[in-house]
Amino acid sequence: MATPVSSIKYLGPAYEEACRRAQINSAEELRALGADAAYAKLLNSGSKPHFIGYYVLVMALQGRPWNDCKGDEKKALRQRFDDIKAQSFDKDLSEFERILDSIGVIEPQRGT
Repeated sequence: MATPVSSIKYLGPAYEEACRRAQINSAEELRALGADAAYAKLLNSGSKPHFIGYYVLVMALQGRPWNDCKGDEKKALRQRFDDIKAQSFDKDLSEFERILDSIGVIEPQRGT
């Protein structure tokens, strides 16, 4: 039986909803993907890149609170985040979508 993403300590309903949009439907699936691949899926499904959101995921999958990430570990995670973002987030498309949203046009669903 699949367990909800929010059953992972330090990940709540908002993270679970973002995972659902990325078609990550269980804690088991999230763990199997790992933080980097899962975060790339989140970005590809429309989540906005945010470093804290990334390292919260990394720390949660290790069973650690987000504020446990410091120093060289945090610097290394920042580099990984920047690499994932560069490969997975289309800034120009997102700006276009922001403009469409600002004038009341419904965003198209990604992946359809």
